[in-house]
Amino acid sequence: MFAGQGAQVPGMGKDFAEADAEAMGFFDKANAVLGFDLKKVCFEGPAEELVKSNVCQPAIFVVSYAAYTALRKRKAIDFACAAGLSLGEWGALCAAGVLDFDSTLKVLEARGRFMQEACEATPSGMIAIVGASPDQLKALCERTGCTVANVNSAAQQVLSGSKDAITAAAAAAKELGIKRAIPLATAGAFHSPFMASAREKLAPVLDSVTFGVPRFPVLSNVTGQPHSSDPGAIKAAMLEQVTGTTNWAADVEAAKALGCTAFVEFGPGKVLSGLVKKIDATLATFNVSDVTSLEETAGGL
Repeated sequence: MFAGQGAQVPGMGKDFAEADAEAMGFFDKANAVLGFDLKKVCFEGPAEELVKSNVCQPAIFVVSYAAYTALRKRKAIDFACAAGLSLGEWGALCAAGVLDFDSTLKVLEARGRFMQEACEATPSGMIAIVGASPDQLKALCERTGCTVANVNSAAQQVLSGSKDAITAAAAAAKELGIKRAIPLATAGAFHSPFMASAREKLAPVLDSVTFGVPRFPVLSNVTGQPHSSDPGAIKAAMLEQVTGTTNWAADVEAAKALGCTAFVEFGPGKVLSGLVKKIDATLATFNVSDVTSLEETAGGL
C-alpha cells in the first residue's frame, strides 16, 4: 500500500537516505528530474512548502518508493497485489513496472500542480462523514450538492463540494442524525468535478509517458478491481481518478479476494493501515516509514 496526500511530514525519508546509498540516490535523482531541491524539502521542510500539491505528491512518492525498495532489499518477499490512495496509486503502478521512476515523478509534479491550480480557480473543500447510513449519505449529497470523493470504509466517507456546500453539509449532517461531520483542511475539492481542469491538463502529460503491463495486479481506486493489462485502459482510469471517487474500501476487499491477509504500508504515517483495520480487524498490517519500522516489518512478515 502506498500512502496518499496528507501523509507528508518534514524529515520524512531522511534516515532511509542516510542509512542507504540507493535510497539517497532516489532523492538525488528526483532533484535532477524535477529541477528543484525535493530532498531538502523532505528532510528539512518547511511544512508550508511541503504541503504544496506539486511538492508533496512527488515527495510522498519518493519516500514511499524508497521504503518499498528498502524492504525488498532487506527481505525477499512477493506481493500478491499493490494499491495506493489517490497519488499513492501511482506509486503502486511504478512498483509494478507500469511506469519508470522518472516518469512517475514527472506525472506527479504535473498532477499536483494542475490540482493546485484547480483549487485556486474555484473555492471548494472536503468534509469527512463518519457513521452515515447509505440513505443518510445520499440525502446529504442531494440536499447540499456535494459528491462522494473517498470511500474509506463503510463507516467513513469524504465529500467534496463548493465552500458553501461544505458549510451546508456540516449543518445538514446534524439534522440528518449523522454521527460526525468534520470539515478537512484541504486546498480544495479533490476527486470531484472541481478537478475537471486538472484532468484535462494531465491528459497530454500522460500521453507523453510510456505505460507498460503490470508485473502483478494493481488495484484501481476508480473500479475497486485490478487494472487491466492494457496500458491505454490504465491511462484512462488514472485520468478518471482525478475527478472520480476513490474507493479504498473496495480496493481492500479486492485484495482480500486475491488471498491477502497481510498489508504493508509504504511511506509516512499509518493512515492506510488504520483504514484497513476499520474495514477488517482480522487483517495484519505493517508499515515502513523509517529504518526502525523497516526492521520491525521485516522481522514480522
